[in-house]
Amino acid sequence: MDWSQKNAAPESADTLHYFTRPTALIPTDGIVRKTALAATQGAKTDVEKARKIYDWVVANTHREPTVRGCGIGDIKTMLETGDLGGKCADLNALFVGLCRSVGIPARDVYGIRLVPSVFGYKELSGNPASLKGAQHCRAEAYLKGYGWVAMDPADVAKVMRQELPEWVKSTRHPAVAPVNQALFGGWEGNWMAFNTAHDLALPKSTGEKLGFFMHPVGENSDGRFDSLAPDSFKYQITAKEITG
Repeated sequence: MDWSQKNAAPESADTLHYFTRPTALIPTDGIVRKTALAATQGAKTDVEKARKIYDWVVANTHREPTVRGCGIGDIKTMLETGDLGGKCADLNALFVGLCRSVGIPARDVYGIRLVPSVFGYKELSGNPASLKGAQHCRAEAYLKGYGWVAMDPADVAKVMRQELPEWVKSTRHPAVAPVNQALFGGWEGNWMAFNTAHDLALPKSTGEKLGFFMHPVGENSDGRFDSLAPDSFKYQITAKEITG
């Protein structure tokens, strides 16, 4: 993103207010706000605050490969326990919650990676022949003067933990530095968004509300299937390029 150019698309006050509200998994008070205030100390503008929160998430959280699916996204529990390991729905939700708690509209955007990364990161790629497990959550923040701006600190953590044989702990590493810079203000376009929904009641469902909707969900008369149990709930997702 070219930060020297301000060209914000107009956004309604109701929409901006909506994306500063708390949700079941993303509260904006208590330890969340306390953490955000500490992380953004000294920042004046929205961009400065978002940058400090992004850097805080990258520096203090980590990718945890053993987490099922894309994580739960329960940021209050993460902060209270000090267990800041997770996947994209955890780490990007933390970014979103910290932003909201200091008045910056922000949202998780749930979707799926479709094709390989043109930047060469195998962990940031999708295989169009079989996209099961390619679900990925990204984030956006509304910054004054710039509009909705793409963010993805969770993918920085993924590169640090899983791209190389060793766990990289520094964002200055040559494999990490480019993606750390690019994903503050940008996304790679090998991904498709589904929705930004939280606390979602599925039509005709007898199950509880979903904290967010990214993996397929099914149920029968016995109840809801476990979307993250491949032996009991099987599905296949593929993608095909359309030309012409």
